[in-house]
Amino acid sequence: MKKILVGIKRVVDYNVRVRVKPDGSGVMLDGVKMSINPFDEIALEEALRIKERGEAEEVVVVTMGAADCQQQLRTALAMGADRAIHIESNDPIEPLTGAHILQKLVEREQPFLVILGKQSIDGDNNQTGQMLAQLWNRPQATFASKVELSAKAAKVTREVDAGLETIEVDLPAVITTDLRLNEPRYVKLPDIMKAKKKPLETLPVADLGVELKTRVKILKTEPPAARQKGKMVKDVSELVAALRQKGLV
Repeated sequence: MKKILVGIKRVVDYNVRVRVKPDGSGVMLDGVKMSINPFDEIALEEALRIKERGEAEEVVVVTMGAADCQQQLRTALAMGADRAIHIESNDPIEPLTGAHILQKLVEREQPFLVILGKQSIDGDNNQTGQMLAQLWNRPQATFASKVELSAKAAKVTREVDAGLETIEVDLPAVITTDLRLNEPRYVKLPDIMKAKKKPLETLPVADLGVELKTRVKILKTEPPAARQKGKMVKDVSELVAALRQKGLV
């Protein structure tokens, strides 16, 4: 069976204003709306479109974290994923550990394609996809804004600093998605009801033989500095004078 494995992460909804805890130990999560990481939602949408074109037979979605993460898996199933896997852990999972977990699932599921968001909006690491490709010893195509599949290869248009770059990689492969790849579909109530009957498997990290290691320790979290108030100017000469006063021209 031709499978696509999609990784998703539970993050604070991008519409929510993030607040830092008073002691600086992290971000306040109590009572905060949580959602699928936007880049991961795009990855899932692309996998579903590939399946709808008849180029895949099954879409399997996976996430890692505490029991609350199942809410996002149910959303993914409502979008159209066939099956979900929850790797349960109450401890933080760093990118390299996440890549090792995904590698174990790749060995078990044997997908011809793994699609991940290029980064999560909380950590912004942009590492897991690249690390998985190395561990799996398969090609990678990152920052995808267009994906075209053939029998044995994927043609991927990437967004790079100089513009767009088109590459072709042999399958199986790892693809990470950028924002302009697609527009994720809206989840309807009937789909949410159907998702409750779809299989959702829960596995402890230990069952995969992956050791949780802490390589990075967050010492302190601080909110960004407040922006300075803007100043209105009447004309160009006043603007130039203000810039000169600040030493910018």
